[in-house]
Amino acid sequence: MADPTRSRGYRNRNPGNIDWSSANNWQGQTGIEPAPVGGRARFAVFQSHEYGIRALAMLLTTYQDRHGLRTIRAIISRWAPSNENHTDAYAGRVAKLTGFDPDLTALDLHNYAHLRPLVEAIITVELDGQPYASSILDEGLRLAGVPRPVETVAQAAATQTGQGALTVAGIGAAAAAVAPALQAIGSAPQWTGVAVVVAGLVLALVLVLRSRRDA
Repeated sequence: MADPTRSRGYRNRNPGNIDWSSANNWQGQTGIEPAPVGGRARFAVFQSHEYGIRALAMLLTTYQDRHGLRTIRAIISRWAPSNENHTDAYAGRVAKLTGFDPDLTALDLHNYAHLRPLVEAIITVELDGQPYASSILDEGLRLAGVPRPVETVAQAAATQTGQGALTVAGIGAAAAAVAPALQAIGSAPQWTGVAVVVAGLVLALVLVLRSRRDA
């Protein structure tokens, strides 16, 4: 099995293998790769993997917003055109990895539950493997404006506390699980941020109490 960390896309911190273009001044882009031995320089280089993932996510949302592409086959036909890719095979693999029907599932790429698996599947195809921790993928999506929902991490907190006695440890686990999603509100007004923090913690604690009641 290939090691995805040895791939060209990983070295460039560009896991979508996005072409460099002077017209695309992506956040975190540092330039174009050096020409490989026996080849030509082609792909953009990013200062971090998170910014490379952000560019991948932003490009996919542009396909939806500007071109109205909502299915895996339509998206991949533009992402990996047939003049230089086996587009049908690419779309088939992405569909298998995501579990979405390539023609029938209408995706909303501003929805974390749709964008995250699509980004991860494309990375897997491009790098011949998926080398990133969940936190790195989530940070890339957060930078693209699609953070992991508070509800998702709150449910994870309830699971972590098991049948869940309402203890200091349980509250701490809930708060820790909610914390990553709250990074997305860093630019919000002060009291808005406080309100979202409180709402997230209340939701987490309600889920803990519900699991205790149902036990």
